[in-house]
Amino acid sequence: MNANDYLSKEEIQRLLQKSDFRAALEIADTWFWIAVAFALSALWTNPITIFISLWILGGKQLACSIIMHDTSHYALFKTKRANEIVGNWFGGFPVMFDVERYRPYHLSHHAHTGKENDPDINLTKGYPSGTRSFIRKIARDLLGLTGLKILFALVMIQSGLWKFNLGGKVDKVSIKERKEYYHVIIFFKNMAGPIVSNLTIWSILWLTGNGWLYFLWIGAYFTTYQLCLRIRSIAEHSVVPDSTNNHLNTRTTYANFLEQMLFAPHYVNYHSEHHLLMTVPSYNLPKMHGLLKQRGYYEKGLLKKNYLEIIRLAA
Repeated sequence: MNANDYLSKEEIQRLLQKSDFRAALEIADTWFWIAVAFALSALWTNPITIFISLWILGGKQLACSIIMHDTSHYALFKTKRANEIVGNWFGGFPVMFDVERYRPYHLSHHAHTGKENDPDINLTKGYPSGTRSFIRKIARDLLGLTGLKILFALVMIQSGLWKFNLGGKVDKVSIKERKEYYHVIIFFKNMAGPIVSNLTIWSILWLTGNGWLYFLWIGAYFTTYQLCLRIRSIAEHSVVPDSTNNHLNTRTTYANFLEQMLFAPHYVNYHSEHHLLMTVPSYNLPKMHGLLKQRGYYEKGLLKKNYLEIIRLAA
């Protein structure tokens, strides 16, 4: 099963066309909402606005991850250089990773989706988990326990002690391959971009007289971002009829405005479309979805009406 089974060559070519203007709008949308979240808590500082800001920031940190994801496919801007620069500074670096190392890892996910050697398999297996188990997972996310686990993994990966994996799998570098004290140098080399990026965010906030708002960015990273990432991952590849069948192991989920803010930024909810033709720009995925649905793809493919259905599946 491939895109040619449902789309003509001309349609595929049109879907693959990139627009720097549309790409810039996608970037601007994410960072506009990040600015709104900070401004909300700066102008009206109270528990309610801080609570709202944490959720907006968590959703938009996921959006930064999706920017990194899209640019790793060179599927946002027209040129490779623009994808790499923007993908790092407005996507990967703010959430502590980079496009260059994410790309081979993620392409392996596309090559082995749903199989045991899928590097993301730990993000999607184990569901349905039962209601109590699912609630415990959510509680760990929102209490920051998942975030602490991610922080430890981040340090080990960026130090070169663990191999690159964002799916929760621990793959240690062998003792023979380790470079003793050079791991400190490796850490700062890998973290140079993320450190500069996060210092820039803090500096901008500090210059406005609200440097304390950076704690909201960190707080969201440890809590709401982890939950948004969990729900997004479940929606894409969990609780599927056949994890080895590329027509039945990936799901598209419709998203309303709130769901787009939290779980489905940059049209990532059109995930079946992305796996069918992974270099289609995100802003062309809704059009691709319409064509596939019209041609009968979803008579067999996986489609859900909203993310509440996904949570019910998972729990």
